[in-house]
Amino acid sequence: MRLNEIVFTDAQPVEGYGPGYFRIGGKVVEGPVILSGGGVQGWGGYDDRAPLLELAGEIDVLFVGTGAEVRHLPPDMREELEAAGLGVEVMSASSACRTYNVLLSEGRRVAMAALPV
Repeated sequence: MRLNEIVFTDAQPVEGYGPGYFRIGGKVVEGPVILSGGGVQGWGGYDDRAPLLELAGEIDVLFVGTGAEVRHLPPDMREELEAAGLGVEVMSASSACRTYNVLLSEGRRVAMAALPV
């Protein structure tokens, strides 16, 4: 079996998460978060759409982690993101973290916006 080291470019993978936080790049980030090739930033939740819309053209897929359980996005939010050309995949925050990390390791153009568990 051949093992390859995964190298992440500018974007950082999620190293862990727990009640109210994510661990990214060795640091604990409290509350909702956006991860992309541009780095890590806090997120204001479903009403804070501007930073997500700024990702249009830079990514192919946006993973939205809805907390501990899968929940529907507000319909107007999904419509606005998709109208901007963003592919939106909604899942629990834990699934979003895992999926984001896998696709990031493959060099894909992805971002994640997630509410903590």
